[in-house]
Amino acid sequence: MGASELSKINAQIKQTEQQNKKLEQQVKTSEREISQTKKKLVKAADKVSNLEDQRSAMMKKIAELDQQRDKIAKDMEKNRERIADATASILFVASHPSFDTDDMREFVLTSAVLSGTADKLQKDIDQATKQIAELEKIRNKRAIEKEKLDRTAERYSKEKNQLDKLLRSRSAQNEKLKSQHTALKKKLRDLSEKAKSISELSAGVGSSKMSADSRFSRNKLNLPVRGRVVVRFGEKTALGLKSDGWRIRTRGDALVMAPADGVVKFADSFRGFGRVVIMSHKNGYNTVMTNLGDIDVMLEQEVLAGEPIGRMNPDKPEMYLEVRRGNNAVDPDRLFREE
Repeated sequence: MGASELSKINAQIKQTEQQNKKLEQQVKTSEREISQTKKKLVKAADKVSNLEDQRSAMMKKIAELDQQRDKIAKDMEKNRERIADATASILFVASHPSFDTDDMREFVLTSAVLSGTADKLQKDIDQATKQIAELEKIRNKRAIEKEKLDRTAERYSKEKNQLDKLLRSRSAQNEKLKSQHTALKKKLRDLSEKAKSISELSAGVGSSKMSADSRFSRNKLNLPVRGRVVVRFGEKTALGLKSDGWRIRTRGDALVMAPADGVVKFADSFRGFGRVVIMSHKNGYNTVMTNLGDIDVMLEQEVLAGEPIGRMNPDKPEMYLEVRRGNNAVDPDRLFREE
């Protein structure tokens, strides 16, 4: 081999090494960007979820004030009718005086009627005065809550846009998962058709390796969705069966977040449970979350605790949350703190 050929080979090797270094740098940059996006998503999801809770509470308060206002308005209308009747009675007695009668009994009765009607009229007028004042208070409270809601709406819109932007960024960064996605999705579709229950489905998608450390987390975790637990582990369901998890009543369209760091193992519909997400976590744990309306994650995607994974179905805002370790259902009370 001549010196010139050796020189060319060395130059090619050098060029390849430089290209490899450049590629490694791009991979590192990409991984850093993905990591930053995930951290930003966790913060954005928490902000949006808090604002959605605040908006829901304000709207509930406004609805309650509206009910109070309508009740007082109805009471005022009835009171107005009573005042009108009492006034008519007084006017009638006044226009048909019988004080000059020789019959003392009739005189006394007429005076008693006039006095009693006047007393009743005064009470009704006093009540009407209180109702007017109460109605004014309710109107003022409602105006304050409405102003708060309007201010929150602007912040919510801003934070929601930021969250949507980050979700689009994460979707673009997930391109490398898409090649695996099609084949894996077919396999899971076959599994969901064969599985007879959520526990079979969870077992079928697999989980992380069991370890001697059986803890899920050092501290109790936030629920994957904001809401109220209406059926607990071990309680009877509407069908009379023992529940292997929690049923959580949520707000329609509520944001659903990953309960802990983990990998998405299933993200599709499953009979009777709507759209379902199953995540695998450390030490052999799986979490199953049902009745999602939208799913924003892909199979085999790694997600952080608190990272958004979808939204609840507005038509069925009740999540069934099941935690499994190996073949056993675990009481969520051991792992999650309630709101």
